[in-house]
This record gives sequence, structure tokens and C-alpha cells, in this order.
Amino acid sequence: MSLLLLSWKNLMADKLSTLLSLILFALGVGLISLILLLNHQVEDKFEKNLAGIDLVVGAKGSPLQIILCSIFHIDFPTGNIPLKQANGLKRHPLVEKAIDLSLGDSYKGYRIVGTTPDYVNLYEGKIKEGKLWENTFDVTLGSTVAKNLELKIGDTFHGSHGYAEGMEHDEMDPFKVVGILEPNGAVLDQLILTNKESVWAVHDTHGTDPDSISIDDREITSMFLFFRNRMGNVQLPRMINENTDMQAASPAFEMARLYNMMGQGENLLKLLAIIIMVVSALSIFISLFKSLRSRKYELALMRVSGATPAWLFLLIILEGLIIAILGYVIGMILSHGGMELLSGYLTEEYRYEFTGWIFLKQEYIMFFVAIGIGLLAAIIPAILAFRTNISETLSEG
Repeated sequence: MSLLLLSWKNLMADKLSTLLSLILFALGVGLISLILLLNHQVEDKFEKNLAGIDLVVGAKGSPLQIILCSIFHIDFPTGNIPLKQANGLKRHPLVEKAIDLSLGDSYKGYRIVGTTPDYVNLYEGKIKEGKLWENTFDVTLGSTVAKNLELKIGDTFHGSHGYAEGMEHDEMDPFKVVGILEPNGAVLDQLILTNKESVWAVHDTHGTDPDSISIDDREITSMFLFFRNRMGNVQLPRMINENTDMQAASPAFEMARLYNMMGQGENLLKLLAIIIMVVSALSIFISLFKSLRSRKYELALMRVSGATPAWLFLLIILEGLIIAILGYVIGMILSHGGMELLSGYLTEEYRYEFTGWIFLKQEYIMFFVAIGIGLLAAIIPAILAFRTNISETLSEG
């Protein structure tokens, strides 16, 4: 009988202990893996969507809410700001470029964003079909929107007031799809893009020509600013917050604050996973040690039959490794399967695509850590098996 098969039979002799060790080990590995998968995808999407934006200017309120709403589109606006004041900021010597955003409507859960082609260029968006919007009520769709809502070039629809269905602007001209963007993994995928005039036509002018409305009466939701140099980060936020009715929010600062808040919960979960794995290692050790005591006579007979001390040592080590490797595999199945199930909720709730079918380099490192834990848990029982005294054990038997 091969050494590997014999190790497996020994483990199956005490199924309950083996199962307990496997469950604990798999839970520890699975929890750490799930945290890594979720954290990696969240941070990847955050970093991609920040796109080098130096400052976001919006209505007075929570800076973090302004960032989440304007950049990631996962929160509500703090209000609107006068376009006249926003245009004044664009002329500041420290401002190199600015991009306006007008929010307020949606279609079947996907936000309609009034902006300029610079917004598409910011995320390196490319046209898959059709073209970018040109006229009022023309829209260009993100790839996810077009796919999930089964919209194509030439289709029309009415937007809903706010971000929930049931308040359609049926009295207005419908939006018309003139273009669809290629998938690029950024926030563009989940947006319906048009010009600001379309948003003003729906909200401010109730269907009349938006060009007839004074600039003093127009508003936008927020504005992205890009600075010529670092002095912009030093001077402009304070100037805006103290001297205007607008709020300046730094994406870098607010995201660092958000990561810090998320990191505390993440660290607690990682600590819990590590504790579970330590308990699992103890469980493996106790299981092997208890099994060794009950098999002393059997091991002595193996020695008499020609098994060397090294052979017995490897037998016990293999048992520890089998539990560790099986626990790792089960943990990976649980974490990636769980992430795939969770991705449906996350996509539905936040409109961002998540998946369980990616593998991180940290998970490969975890495999060797799992092997190390299995070896560590088995080493003392293996040494005791190596030192089995044939004559004493057989005389006791």
C-alpha cells in the first residue's frame, strides 16, 4: 500500500476529527481569500475611476458624499451649484482643465449624466457603435447599460426623475440612443451620457429652449478640476470652502479616509481568519496526536514489518499535509464561489461589475502558508512516530 493511500486511510479512521480540522482550516483560508478578492476589486475600481482628478467641487455638504456621487455614482448629490460660479473657477490661473457634471435623472436604475466629451476622454472611452452625443436629448450609452437594458442605436426612452423608477418625464421629448461605448472597466460602463442642455431642458426649462435661459439661472451638480501645479491643491480648496457657497472635496484625501475606515473592519476580519487558522492548526495537531497514541501498537508492527523510522515520520507528515491542502482547496472554492454569489448583489446595488473568477498572487502565497501550517501541526506527532520504541510498545500491547 502506498504511503499516500495509507495516510488517507488513517485520516478516515477518525472522520469526525478530520472533518472538524478541514472545516476550520477551510473557513480560515476562505475568509482571508474572500477579503482579498473583495478588497482588490473595490480598490481597483476606485483607483481607475479617480483618473487623476485633483478636486471635485459641489454643493455644501459631505465631501465624501460629493466624491462618491460625482466620481463613483454610488451616492446622492449634495445639491447643485450655480454655473456662473463654476465658470469663474475655471478661469483661475491654477486651473488647467475643468469638466462639468449635471445629474438628477436615471433610466431603469442607470444614471443620466449631462457633461462634455472631455468626460469620456478622461476615462479613455472609445466608441463601439454610433457616435458621441451632439444634440439635445442625444445619448451615448455605457457598455453595461446597453447590454443589460438591451438598447441599440436609434432606440428612444424617457428618463425618470431622481434615481428610482416610477417618475418618468413622459411629457418631455424622449432621449435617443446615438452611440454605445466599448467596455473599459471604468464608471463609463454604467452611465447614460448626454449634454448638459438635455438635463436643463428636462429640469430647468420644462421643455423650452435652454438657450433662452440666463446663465445666472443655470446650475450643475459638480465639477472636476485639474490643476496646473501642486499649488492648486494648497490654495483652491480653502479659498472655495471659505469664500463661496460651494464645497471643495479632494479625491485623494477622501479616499484615504474611506480606505482607513474600511481597513479597520478588514483588519478585524483578517484577525478573525488568522485565529480560525491557528485553532485549525491546533485541531490538526490534537487529531494527529490522539491518533498517534491510539496507533502506537500498529506503528510498532509496521517497524517490525520493515518500515523505517523515516517512513513513519513521512506518514504522519503526509496526514498533516493532506488536511492542509484539502482545507486550502475547499477554502478557495468557498471564497470564489461566495464572491461570485456576492457579485450579483454588488452589481445590482452599485452597478459595478464584480467577479469570483479571478485569482490573486496573494492566494498562491497562501497555498505555501497552508502547507507550512500543515507541516507545523504535524511535526511533533511525526517526531514521536519516528521515535517509536518497538520493544516497549509491543510489550505494552
